[in-house]
Amino acid sequence: MTTQAEGDPVTGPLLRSAVRAAGVRCAVLGAVGTASTAAALLLPAVLGRTLDQLLAHAPAARWVWGCAGLVLLIGLLDACETVLGGTVAAGSTAWLRRRVTGHVLALGPRATTRFGSGELVGRLVGNAAQAGTAPGAVAALLAALAGPVGGVVALALIDPWLAAVFLAGAPVLTFLLRAFARDTSECVTRYQRIQGRMASALTEAIGGFRTIQAAGTADREAARILRPLPDLSRAGHRMWRVQGRAAAQAVAVAPLLQLSVVAVAGYLLTRHRLTVGEVLAASRYAVLATGVGVLVGQLSGLVRAKAATRRLDEILAVPTPSHGHRQLSPGPGHLELRGVTARHGERTVLDGIDLVIPGGTTLAVVGRSGAGKSLLAAIAGRLTDPDAGEVLLDGVPLRALRHDELRTAIGYAFDRPALLGTTIEDTIAFGPHPASSARVREAARLAHADPFIRRLPHGYATRVADAPHSGGESQRLGLARAFAHDTRVLILDDALSSLDTITEHRITDSLTGPDTTGTRLLIAHRATTAARADLVAWLDGGRVRAVGTHAELWGLAGYRGVFGEAEAAEVAEGPGRSARALPGAGAQGGAA
Repeated sequence: MTTQAEGDPVTGPLLRSAVRAAGVRCAVLGAVGTASTAAALLLPAVLGRTLDQLLAHAPAARWVWGCAGLVLLIGLLDACETVLGGTVAAGSTAWLRRRVTGHVLALGPRATTRFGSGELVGRLVGNAAQAGTAPGAVAALLAALAGPVGGVVALALIDPWLAAVFLAGAPVLTFLLRAFARDTSECVTRYQRIQGRMASALTEAIGGFRTIQAAGTADREAARILRPLPDLSRAGHRMWRVQGRAAAQAVAVAPLLQLSVVAVAGYLLTRHRLTVGEVLAASRYAVLATGVGVLVGQLSGLVRAKAATRRLDEILAVPTPSHGHRQLSPGPGHLELRGVTARHGERTVLDGIDLVIPGGTTLAVVGRSGAGKSLLAAIAGRLTDPDAGEVLLDGVPLRALRHDELRTAIGYAFDRPALLGTTIEDTIAFGPHPASSARVREAARLAHADPFIRRLPHGYATRVADAPHSGGESQRLGLARAFAHDTRVLILDDALSSLDTITEHRITDSLTGPDTTGTRLLIAHRATTAARADLVAWLDGGRVRAVGTHAELWGLAGYRGVFGEAEAAEVAEGPGRSARALPGAGAQGGAA
């Protein structure tokens, strides 16, 4: 991977945007830092003049008070710079997190597929905090540069020979700073990448802690998480070695330049071209001009911030789905998939799917594990886009719809719903347009969640964090949230899997009853659920093998094999007469 620190250390679209977002605060910080540097540059001249006045036994009180005032001003400006620096860093970090979080949410599932949840958390927390220091570091670096530049100018004003002597050795300092920036960028990038790998491994372990605990492999998992630790240690030690080497080289070169300037100043003193006070000022300006230590610190912070910003830039580089500007006309929720193909890496999961779901119909999608049912459900509501083909709702492609129109028209319930909101009522009402309290309670009754909610300490006002709920209860809350919003299409992605059989039957009856409105797409694993749907689509090998009622499809051995012998025994319907197979499905069904 190439680094960008060798050129302009402030390049990068996100970093430039962060600096612009800091705006006025960053400008004020730069102004305060520059004022502090200006005061520090003025102090040696005033000290020199004070010394000359004292040596000449001339009145020097005002010069002494001038020195004291400058020292006090420098202290106040440094304090203001510290406070402003913290404020700018905090504001920039918040801005970066809002921007990247919004992008991650817009990406949806592809964000975790591309980076992993642990890596995303690591970048949003650690890297964003480090990148947030960049605007302040830019302002501070500009102010820090004013010190050496001002020192050289002051030497030239005292005597041009002093500036010439210093500038003769300046290229060496420039080379050292350039090499430091390059080496630091490489070290920091490697360090942050190893941190990201460890964060990903830790997140995976936390998500599967029950499996790890049941298997008794906690020590093994801890070793796996910490396996990159030696690499992290080596990267950290290399980072410190680079910084230490730069500091050592600066310590070796800077004093030589300072001694050269002082030696020339002493010679000019003997020739009566300089006063004692000017020699003192020249010695101080030589120190300011060789302020490599300050520059190394500021440049090191900026390089670390830029390396962190590049990791955020990688997230922002993944394009988000674009949305159109069309709105839906009134319609029954007619959903159509045309030639939908989706791949995962080199594997084709869905291959040319053509599927029509008439408005007001409940369609169950069945298939063996890995057949692509959840991916089809995600594509049907545009949680993700297919690699080829399109999905239409009432004749309008989903890509052409406005984002709010799309999310209002299509609702979801999942096998592991995320219960967002402060209270149980907030969780059920959560959506593009929050549901009313009456609608929340009605939806909870439809999802058979009302009885256990009322048993909670504060009923619907119980905090979600304080509400004990099982997997089945969580699913019922997720279903209630889906029922609380009027949508044309409701997609249930394995949202009944944790329910007991009786509750599942009751909810399925609610979904397929005569009072049901809108279109329903169910990912079904049980034959009894498929039997209650108006139509069933049998997904196998990435293709729709056949579409028909459950009774019709039951005549196909391959379809019956999806559910297994135990499920077959529960089905009340006998074998159907025939299946309405899609083109080419007849031969496949016979083979099955």
